Amino acid sequence: MSELNAAAPAEKSAMITPSANPRQPLWQSEMRAAISDPEELCDLLGIDVSERPELLHGQKPFGLRVPRGYVDRMRRHDPADPLLLQVLPQAAELVDPPGFVADPVGDLDAIHGSGVLKKYDSRVLLITTGVCAIHCRYCFRRHFPYGEEHAGQARWTRALETLYDLADVSEVILSGGDPLSLSDDKLAELVSGIERHPRVHTLRVHTRQPVVLPSRVDEQLCAWLDDTRLSKVIVIHANHANELDENVETALRRLAKTGALLLNQSVLLKAVNDSVKALVELSQRLFECGVLPYYLHQLDPVAGAAHFEVPDAEALMLHEALRASLPGYLVPRLVREVAGAPSKRPLR
Repeated sequence: MSELNAAAPAEKSAMITPSANPRQPLWQSEMRAAISDPEELCDLLGIDVSERPELLHGQKPFGLRVPRGYVDRMRRHDPADPLLLQVLPQAAELVDPPGFVADPVGDLDAIHGSGVLKKYDSRVLLITTGVCAIHCRYCFRRHFPYGEEHAGQARWTRALETLYDLADVSEVILSGGDPLSLSDDKLAELVSGIERHPRVHTLRVHTRQPVVLPSRVDEQLCAWLDDTRLSKVIVIHANHANELDENVETALRRLAKTGALLLNQSVLLKAVNDSVKALVELSQRLFECGVLPYYLHQLDPVAGAAHFEVPDAEALMLHEALRASLPGYLVPRLVREVAGAPSKRPLR
């Protein structure tokens, strides 16, 4: 934990120990205790919103949601904290220049029904849930119709039937929302169904929960990961080194012990990580946690997130400096997702 986060006794802390419930895992209690009021969040951080009215706006329909443990990694009294900027609703979200749309990566055109998306050869993605532990303001699915399209338990039969009909699939990607928002029993049941596809040999899980809610990586989660016959790839999502405290490192190392390959994908975000220093520190900290940098995404042009955009020319200069500062295995690929393209598109 940074010195700034090791607050003096007079400072407020966001951490509130959830009430004990022997029938409920700790991570579920922490999800229920997440902060949803922007003014409460600013108050906990000692930020006077009356002096910075541009920081807040009416949230609906994409409200604030942030776990208290993640808030405890933010710098107090700093409206420019890179973790805070990722989650705090701002007035800038109300300005959408041309090209920023509700479905920037063509998800809706790739739906095969019951939350099954197929964009690329040999891979299928399942929208397992619309629930996340955290609402990132730049999320490319912030407008996705989760109520209509997800492979939730009541619909897993249809989702799996769709999967079984796709003979060329060798890898299944669990996404959302965040798939680790589901209980381990539900996930184990879903993965058991995926295992019955004779040609599927790899399970990939895209999740931000080990970063924002490290308590999610508990014995039950590791048990079903250990059990599956499938090769496992877990792609986490961290954008800044300050997100990766000791609790997160412990969670990531527990995941690695299940035999999973751990990768990270980041989004290049203005005022959050658009500097060589921030990107170098992120790659180095990821490696300390046993994770390899995988992708550095250019921002998906989703409505409400234009204020995070970094121009391509600047992104290329940053990436070139990153290549000069780090060994090749710590340099993520700089890519953009283009609707309808057969793969992620490199910028260089």
